[in-house]
Amino acid sequence: MPKIDAATVVEHRAARRAALLDAAVALMHEHPDTIPTLGDAGRRAGLSRSSVYHYFSSSQDLLTAVVEETFPRWQRRFDAAYAAAATPAERVRAYVRENLALVADGEHALARTLSAVVPSDQLAPRSAAFHATLVEPLRAAIEELGDPSPALTTELVNAIVLAGARRVETGDPLEEVAQAVARLVEPYLARG
Repeated sequence: MPKIDAATVVEHRAARRAALLDAAVALMHEHPDTIPTLGDAGRRAGLSRSSVYHYFSSSQDLLTAVVEETFPRWQRRFDAAYAAAATPAERVRAYVRENLALVADGEHALARTLSAVVPSDQLAPRSAAFHATLVEPLRAAIEELGDPSPALTTELVNAIVLAGARRVETGDPLEEVAQAVARLVEPYLARG
């Protein structure tokens, strides 16, 4: 029986799988237009190529697992931010803050990489559904603020956030961008 590095075989397998996922994400950050091979992910995780096949059958299988792990993690992050917000205006601020922080943390680069390397028929429906789930609390908050056109205003606020995210992604300081976005969004929030 192979040597395990955890208290149980289940914990050992979970740790190895997590190491492979982390390795794949790191490789995608380093090489955004390339799907990591199982061999590359295994080397990065310190596993032999043959042992990688105990966890994933192909690079596409590994990539699918990355998506299945990433979207829920991002969702938990946003859910926690929304839960901590006591008012609709605070939920709008949470949406802005978490989106910009996600980019500053390098997570948005992962999303760009996934969109570049995963066939669009596989990722587009998941990505669209995920984005709709993230934006819904923003739309609900804007509606609670009494906005006469919540769908339109949600789209406009989101456009400002996306423009700010692009600036963070290209190297502008997070705080500077966050302040600029706030200068645009805060007057809207203050009117309510």
